[in-house]
Amino acid sequence: MDNQNSCFYCEKDQRLEDIMIEICELKVSTLYLFREQSYKGRCIVAYKGHVNELFELEDNELELFMKDVKRVAETLQKVFAPGKINYGAYSDKLPHLHFHLVPKYEDGPNWGSTFEMNPGKVLLREEEYKEMIKLIKENI
Repeated sequence: MDNQNSCFYCEKDQRLEDIMIEICELKVSTLYLFREQSYKGRCIVAYKGHVNELFELEDNELELFMKDVKRVAETLQKVFAPGKINYGAYSDKLPHLHFHLVPKYEDGPNWGSTFEMNPGKVLLREEEYKEMIKLIKENI
């Protein structure tokens, strides 16, 4: 199965830039800020190699990937102080291993329920994205 040619995580093309902003490289993944910010601080941790499932990773790569996810979650907790961080790993339509890290707030949308994948309600000004990215980079 050759999904790499159609994978925007691998191609890093306009499709990717339309929905997220690259924050930084981690050990074995790349951290992105999701442009849609209904859940303040929502990020994506995408594995650098083109795999679709956790079980495709060697044990050492799996450990490093999960450490990247943990590191981002700790940073989001420190920077945004959510009541809970939800984790989503779907890739039904885009076969590339990635986790959505979705900070949830008691007074925010979908508290106590599953987060909405693409609510499309909160887009920020470029300066606001830059400030969020700066805060994350300073604390990661």
